[in-house]
Amino acid sequence: MIKGDNSFVPSVPLRIGVRGAGLDAMVLLLTESGAVRGDGDVVFHGAPVHPSGTVRLTEAGGGTAWLDVGLTTIEDRITRVLVVGSTAHGTIRDVAGLSVEAFAPDGTSVARYDVTDGAGETAMVIAELYRRSGGWKFRAVGQGWANGLAGLATDHGVDVADPVAPQAPLPPQTPPAPVAPVAPVAFVPAPPAPAFALPPMPSIPSAVPVAPAVPVAPAAPAPLPYGPGYGPGWSYGPVFAPYTQIGRDNDVITVSGLPPGPVVVQLDVQGDGYTGLVVLDRRNKEKDYLVNSTEDDFRGRVLATVPEKGPLRLRLEAEGPWRLEVSPLAAADRLTEEAVAYRGPEVLLHTGGVADLAIHYRGDDNLIVNVYELAGHDDHTALPRDENLVNEIGKRRETVPLPQGPLVVQFEAADGPWKARLKRV
Repeated sequence: MIKGDNSFVPSVPLRIGVRGAGLDAMVLLLTESGAVRGDGDVVFHGAPVHPSGTVRLTEAGGGTAWLDVGLTTIEDRITRVLVVGSTAHGTIRDVAGLSVEAFAPDGTSVARYDVTDGAGETAMVIAELYRRSGGWKFRAVGQGWANGLAGLATDHGVDVADPVAPQAPLPPQTPPAPVAPVAPVAFVPAPPAPAFALPPMPSIPSAVPVAPAVPVAPAAPAPLPYGPGYGPGWSYGPVFAPYTQIGRDNDVITVSGLPPGPVVVQLDVQGDGYTGLVVLDRRNKEKDYLVNSTEDDFRGRVLATVPEKGPLRLRLEAEGPWRLEVSPLAAADRLTEEAVAYRGPEVLLHTGGVADLAIHYRGDDNLIVNVYELAGHDDHTALPRDENLVNEIGKRRETVPLPQGPLVVQFEAADGPWKARLKRV
C-alpha cells in the first residue's frame, strides 16, 4: 500500500507487526469524537494491555513490536485504532525499514505499508484500523507530528500531565506462522517501564470539543526540524510553526496569529459523504473554494492565503472525524526525478531549472494542474496569477513543460491516485 491507501481487512483477531530500529510502538483507541476516553485507551510499553484485553503490545526485540488486536471483541464505542510510532533519539527519517503489516490468524498478510517519506518529526500515526460498513478497514496514514509524541497524544485527547499506571508485562506469546518477508521472532515479555509521562510542551489545540484556535507566533526563518521542504533553495513565503486542529462534521475554523501570505492546508476526513472547504472573507461570506469532493475518506493539500489583516477563516463541510493542518508553503514536497505517489489534491515545489513534468493519473474525474511562476515576484503576501497546465477528465498519462523554478505546482483537482516526477531537459 502507498500513503493514503485503504482496504478492508477480515474482521478477525489480527496480529500487527511494527518494524523499525529505535521506534517505540503505541496504540490509541478512539471513539467517534476522535479522542480517547481516558488513560486506559492508551496501550504502550508501560501499559501493554488494554483494560478490555482486546489490544496487547509485545516487544519482540530486533526493532519489531507485535500488536494483537481483537477486531471481533473491540467495544462498539471504539471506532478507530491508531498504530503510532515515536523515537526517543533521532527522527522518523532516521528509522530504518519502518513498516507496519497486519496478519490474519493463519499467518496470511492482509495489509502492509512501508513508510518511505519520514521527515524530521519524532512521532507518527503510521496506520489505523477503522469501522466501515459493518467491517474494518486498514489505512496507510504516515502522518507525522512536528511537536512530537506530546502533540500527537494531546491532539487525540490524552492528558500527558497525568501518568498512566504501568501494568504487568505480558507473558510470551507464539508468533504467527512465518510468511515472507516475515522471519520467525522469539517473543519476550516487555519489561516494566516508567508511566506514560512526557515533558511539558507548548499549548496546542485540544481534542473534540475543539477549543478556539491558539495564536501561533512566527518562528525565525531558519530551517525547522520538520517538513521535507525546509532547506536551501526555497525562500518564498512566511515561515511559522504548523497549526493543527481536529474535530467532527461541519465546523468553522479560525487560525489566528499567522503571518500574511500563501500557506498549505492539509485536510484529512474519515467519512463517505461530501467534503467542502471554503475561505471566508472579512464579511464572513464564502470567498475561495478550496475543496469540493465526494471521495470517501478525503485527503489532500490545498493552497490558501492568510489575509494581511485578520485571521484565516475556513468553513468546513464534512461527515465524520477530520484533521486540519496549516503549514508554511516551504513545507510542501519538492518535485524530483523520482516518481512519488499521491492521492487527492496536492501542492508541490519546483526549485530547479527548465524541466518536463510527467504525470500518471488513475482517477475517473477531473485532473486540474496549475503553476505559479515566482521568478521576479517579490510580494510574499500573495501568489502571482496562476497558469493552467492540465484540465482533463479520466485516466491519462501527461507530460507538460515547466519553466525554471522557483515554482508552485498545484494539483487543484485530482480525485484518485496519481504519480508525478520530473524529466530533466
